[in-house]
Amino acid sequence: MTLKQLQYISAIADTGNITEAAKKLFIAQPSLTSALHELEKEYGITIFTRGSKGARLTPEGDEFLGYARQILEQAGLMDERYTGKQRGKMRFCVSAQHYSFAVEAFVELLKECGGDKYEFHMRETQTYEIISDVAHLRSEIGILYLNPFNETIIKKALKDNELTFYKLFTAKPHVFIGKDSPLAKKRSLTLEDLKPYPRLSYEQGSHNSFYFSEEILSTVDCDKEIVVCDRASLFNMLIGLNGYTICSGVINEELNGPNIIAKPLKVDDHMEIGYILPATLPAGHLTEKYISILKRLLK
Repeated sequence: MTLKQLQYISAIADTGNITEAAKKLFIAQPSLTSALHELEKEYGITIFTRGSKGARLTPEGDEFLGYARQILEQAGLMDERYTGKQRGKMRFCVSAQHYSFAVEAFVELLKECGGDKYEFHMRETQTYEIISDVAHLRSEIGILYLNPFNETIIKKALKDNELTFYKLFTAKPHVFIGKDSPLAKKRSLTLEDLKPYPRLSYEQGSHNSFYFSEEILSTVDCDKEIVVCDRASLFNMLIGLNGYTICSGVINEELNGPNIIAKPLKVDDHMEIGYILPATLPAGHLTEKYISILKRLLK
């Protein structure tokens, strides 16, 4: 195994196509294919399946890629530390549940550290995908919450993937509603107040378990359910349908506009919102900076 081979694997995974990866790497396709075969033979695994739709990671290939990216990250840090060489285009990725403060911190990070060349990704995605992204180094950091209902399952998933959770703050449950909602005049809300209105939640894909839900109290019975995939759709339906979603209550009006407001929810529960990092890999400079910005904004 060589670092070059690991770089090849990473490029194929990023492009999903051996031909495109070869172009990106400025090498001949047969050379790339040969390097891939040698690596698969050395470890006795199949890293990619090849077909008309390109190259797809196998389950064992996905696990291998996670280790490969850790090695490449460490090699890059070592090279930068001892040679002073910059690693070219700056890259950084965050995977998070749908929190406006995570986006706000991302924007601040770009303003402070973006430089002349960068490729930054902000992935607002499903809970299980956040865990998978950080475990396989597709993202440097993930942001999600724990509470008494989900923590046993989520902590097991984190332990199985060698990830560590760090708490940022504890939030009391709130409800996001439109500013013109019939509920907007109330100072606080109860579950009984919410019953006549549609409840909105985020799709969790194949891991659509209550334990991976982005919203607390997801097991409470509700007659009107709307499931969405993105924040814009959720906000539009909060306004257009007088819907609601249960959340942390933290919102940035500058980024999200003045039409969504938060009201305290009278329930005995809480959310520990924090970030996850690989347990065995030191955080990079951009990750540490992002965490610092998060903490500053959340004060």
